[in-house]
Amino acid sequence: MSQSRRGITLVTPVWNDASRLAVFGADLAVALARSTLPIRWVIGDDGSRAESHRKLTALREEFATTFPHVEIMFANAHRGKGSVVRESWLTDPEADWLAFVDADGSLAPPGLLDLISTAVEADSSVIGIRKRTDTANFTETPWRALAHRVFLLAVRLLLGLRCQDTQCGAKVLKGPDYRRIAPLLVENGLAFDSELLTALHVNGAKWIEIPVNWHEKGGGKVRPVRDAWPMLAALFRIRKRLRSGGFQPARPHQP
Repeated sequence: MSQSRRGITLVTPVWNDASRLAVFGADLAVALARSTLPIRWVIGDDGSRAESHRKLTALREEFATTFPHVEIMFANAHRGKGSVVRESWLTDPEADWLAFVDADGSLAPPGLLDLISTAVEADSSVIGIRKRTDTANFTETPWRALAHRVFLLAVRLLLGLRCQDTQCGAKVLKGPDYRRIAPLLVENGLAFDSELLTALHVNGAKWIEIPVNWHEKGGGKVRPVRDAWPMLAALFRIRKRLRSGGFQPARPHQP
């Protein structure tokens, strides 16, 4: 592999969620230590309370005894998952690959590493999708399942984005593809995945969709009823920008 040791930057976003990271992060550290992939792991804190900062710092030190290439990026305010993922990715502006995985452990570390390996081997961005196949399964509560399907339908109707699962919390992107569209991204909340994929699609980037073993964990921050309207409003904002050409990169100035 010709990539540098810091060729892949993996972000795990957290917000006042040290307890779930403690479980998932320990497993992830072990998996990363066993992998030969050149991964740099960043725990991206989205403006958690000071008490959570202390816990995260202690967890990073614990994880580092197993996997040394782990850091923390503390955002100066709580803005949303999309914001902290983008800020964390900026900490390595020349990464060959940019990835993120949710801290809840719904996708186990081996599944994540399979996604990253597939991306590197295929030289293509890869996103995990929740889809039952002969080799993949997923479980979720009825409310989560309903919200998932309704939101995906809204994405297709409003954005014309043909993606089997925009919201699965595991994505691996080619660094150059992402950096080309990064200045166009503004959504900080849970709809940032849809904005990200829309911008990539408009600018000709391709990705592979791979079913993963995904099992919903309790204690998450997402609430289907509470979050439905803000996410729908975000889709209308994205559609407005899409129709006005807001996802086309600025052309170089011609003297």
